[in-house]
Amino acid sequence: MGGWLRDRLPEFVDVTGMLADGRFVDEAGRAVHDDDPYRPHTFVWFHRDLRDEPEVTAPIHVVHQDERLVVVDKPPFLSSIPRGRHVMQSVVVRMRAELDLPELSPLHRLDRVTSGLLMLATEQRWRGPYQTLFERRAVDKTYRALAPVRDDLDLPLVVRNHIRKERGSWQAQVVPDAPVNAVTRIELESVVGDGPEARGIYRLTPSTGRTHQLRVHLNGLGIPIVDDPLYPLVRDVDVDDFRHPLQLLAGEVTFTDPVDGATRRFESVRRLPLTG
Repeated sequence: MGGWLRDRLPEFVDVTGMLADGRFVDEAGRAVHDDDPYRPHTFVWFHRDLRDEPEVTAPIHVVHQDERLVVVDKPPFLSSIPRGRHVMQSVVVRMRAELDLPELSPLHRLDRVTSGLLMLATEQRWRGPYQTLFERRAVDKTYRALAPVRDDLDLPLVVRNHIRKERGSWQAQVVPDAPVNAVTRIELESVVGDGPEARGIYRLTPSTGRTHQLRVHLNGLGIPIVDDPLYPLVRDVDVDDFRHPLQLLAGEVTFTDPVDGATRRFESVRRLPLTG
């Protein structure tokens, strides 16, 4: 069992020490040992020690709140859900406490380094109807990104390709000649600055939601998003370095409410360029 736990859990979890202390237990509450055989279709429970997490001091703006939905404008470097090295510094943990909504849960994904709109259900009973919207791709999402300007790039354009991200790999890859699973419309809205330092503000409209899709598509066009720690090259940036946020903003969401049929549209209060 110990070998399986080491393979499945992140390297910062002290599996050996926790096994020795009896901190992994089975469904009956019995301690799991390092040399116990692996048993499929069973649960193992544990509580790990939390590190002292530096506070993400940028505010979480509540854009909208009603009995079913909370829409927040997430700052960069704040995780959407508690996971890995980011537990207390997550939208779910902080907003459950601030809004006194113990069942608050996100309806879609937003990377820790990405800023902007995140929709959450106030209670578990509302989660299904709204999450179905995302599964059916019935939510129109618009992002904005700050990236270099290429005079020879004919915009607007639509990027269509196949993106795959392997477990354990930092970067996602484009797979040539594979069926299309990632589609993004890219438009140049405005240009900031002059000469070699000029940067474009791009409007990105994805019709699919692959991991790192927007970052991969802009990088593939030779205009990687400013301060992206993964594309084009993986940079050695400390997880608690908040100085240079990824210049990617989830700016707008529009959908038809599955409960009352109303048209819903929300917009981020943040603007590019984002500051650390």
